[in-house]
Amino acid sequence: MVTRFLKFVLLFTLLLAFILPNLESFALTPTEEREALEAELRELEEQIAKYETDITKTQQEKKTLQNQIYILKRKIGKLNLQIQGSNVMIRDVTLQAKDTESSIETTSLKIGDSKTQLGNLLRKIYEEDQKTLFEILISEESISDFFANLVYLENLSENSFQLLQNIKSLKSKLQTQKETLSTEKEDLERILKIQILQKREADVTKFETDILLKKTKGEEALYQKYLKETQAEAAEIRARIFELIGVPKAPTFGEALEIARYVESITGVRPALLLAVLTQESNIGKNVGQCYLKDPATGTGVVIATGKSISRVMKPSRDVQPFLQITQALGRDPYNTPVSCPMSFGWGGAMGPAQFIPSTWNLYKDKVAAITGKTADPWDIRDAFLAAAVYLKDFGAASQNPNDEWRAAMIYFSGSTNTRYRFYGDSVLAIASRYQRDIETLEGV
Repeated sequence: MVTRFLKFVLLFTLLLAFILPNLESFALTPTEEREALEAELRELEEQIAKYETDITKTQQEKKTLQNQIYILKRKIGKLNLQIQGSNVMIRDVTLQAKDTESSIETTSLKIGDSKTQLGNLLRKIYEEDQKTLFEILISEESISDFFANLVYLENLSENSFQLLQNIKSLKSKLQTQKETLSTEKEDLERILKIQILQKREADVTKFETDILLKKTKGEEALYQKYLKETQAEAAEIRARIFELIGVPKAPTFGEALEIARYVESITGVRPALLLAVLTQESNIGKNVGQCYLKDPATGTGVVIATGKSISRVMKPSRDVQPFLQITQALGRDPYNTPVSCPMSFGWGGAMGPAQFIPSTWNLYKDKVAAITGKTADPWDIRDAFLAAAVYLKDFGAASQNPNDEWRAAMIYFSGSTNTRYRFYGDSVLAIASRYQRDIETLEGV
């Protein structure tokens, strides 16, 4: 028995000796890994496109129970693929960020080495510079040695100049790398927010499927009856709570619609789109949670619900000072005023139902104040609705053209129309379409 065990150990050791040195050859380089992720993402996008075609085709057919269930199931399948796609993008951006962090570390080491070399050169130049001309002459054995020493000093000065230029160049490179890393982390934060929305929409679609099956019991006649019942639910729609983040008492859908109509009269942004954007922001905000800023120097704060300390509640270089100005103007205690908590990357600090960060709110508060005649308050529902609509109008949403509305929603979310985040814009228009039907139902009463 012992002999057999020893043979097994020897065989296992020989196998390890053969396999381990070759494992490295099977490992992907960061570039290869990113290429593999991009290929995986392209494949997922192709599958998503097939689902979209399938859903669109079925939606154009007769409204039967079978078709409706099929559409809902395809939507869930599409959302699951989109969540997978977000996971791939998260891994891809994480790899980019790691590469950038590695480059920053290398550049920092080079700067350190260059500074050490420069210090040694300057010290040498200083020592030589302290000698008098007479001391130099008598210390050299010949005139040629004297001139050789002068050339040496000149070379030292030239080398120190080159090192100084090198340090300047490396510092510039380091700054660019840090900005790149900051952008990558913001990218990652937005993709994580997109994934929150995707998971929420998947949950809602599954819930809709369960309700449909429960109410119809899988029978076509009951489905047709259910369709007629849902076409005239104006009272239920008006009374439905319209959830908003950072608002102590959420309004009903009817109350939110009233405000949105008032805002439309000023900005031209249709109520359904504005309410859809605010819904998206609240969906993100509820998952991010609520925090208080506590240390303006570092941006550290606490989670309101637990009192637990948390870093990156607000970006000091960008948002702390504007936040202090905003709260002071409103007579609020800045250290007991709710803002969004950070996600696993990036910073928190978004305010009120429209989730404006302080630095962006400062760009719009005067426009809002000019309309309302009072200090703009990001935690006030009417001011938040108005600021969000003014922002959307600035980027073309007042045209009420779907393409312009999609573009404005994308810019509201990320400041760009980067296709990485297209789910946000697509989802806003889908929610706006549902709200539009609700609004038309209300108007038809």
